[in-house]
Amino acid sequence: MFASLFVLLYAAHLAADYPLQTDHQAKHKADRGTTGWAANLVHAGTHATSALALVVAVVVLDLPVGILQAALALAWIAGTHAVIDRRWPVAHWMRLARQTTWAQNGGAAHVDQTAHALVLVVAALALTTTS
Repeated sequence: MFASLFVLLYAAHLAADYPLQTDHQAKHKADRGTTGWAANLVHAGTHATSALALVVAVVVLDLPVGILQAALALAWIAGTHAVIDRRWPVAHWMRLARQTTWAQNGGAAHVDQTAHALVLVVAALALTTTS
């Protein structure tokens, strides 16, 4: 069950982070002020694709995912996504891990995606253990 949920959530994440994310969201989601938060939250909202993934898990794969557990997992995914995409958590981690050169050469995107994948692992584990 864990593997199925993780794969579905990860596919939904990729869809929301790449083909469904607009140029405006990508450019401004870490900006300060209303424009940045608006872009960030609209982008985090595209991760409603995770809800579709959980519907597939229940309807197609017949996995026992409860509504409350699904709602909590979706809130976790969207909330953490919004925080990670403010970019300062990734920058802070890279400074702490002494990865400043890698950060300057495109490494931040990899750390960002790793953080998102770890969030999805936690969500899939939580859904597996509560069902």
